[in-house]
Amino acid sequence: MTLREMTTELVLLNQQVGDQLDMRLGDLQCLDLIDRIGPINPSALARRTGIHPATLTGIVDRLEKAGWLVRDRDPMDRRAVALRATRDRGAEVMRLYSGMLSRLFEICQGFDEQGLEAIASFLRQTVEAGRRATDDLAGG
Repeated sequence: MTLREMTTELVLLNQQVGDQLDMRLGDLQCLDLIDRIGPINPSALARRTGIHPATLTGIVDRLEKAGWLVRDRDPMDRRAVALRATRDRGAEVMRLYSGMLSRLFEICQGFDEQGLEAIASFLRQTVEAGRRATDDLAGG
């Protein structure tokens, strides 16, 4: 139950951040993925998110127009595109998450190194379990 509550609260936080940035929740999630695993081509991002390619094109267009990402051309194949988050806008996002980040810092102060490593291990395994469950539901 606690993991579901945490997930819900983080979704609500992300919705508020998206609202503050005048960005849809799906756009924010795509931007986060691009920032963390990019550069990534649009087809790979569509597969990773399960978003239809035509819908993803609209998301990428909005993010590019607002200055959140750029489409880089592959110098070897001018038809190939890689999506890359721009660095100059990151401070805006971090400012909106600063309340959560400072609270997390306070929480971490209550744990020793061994406790923090156990929490980090649990979170890494939870992320992997979520990724696998998502892949399973997506059919592969």
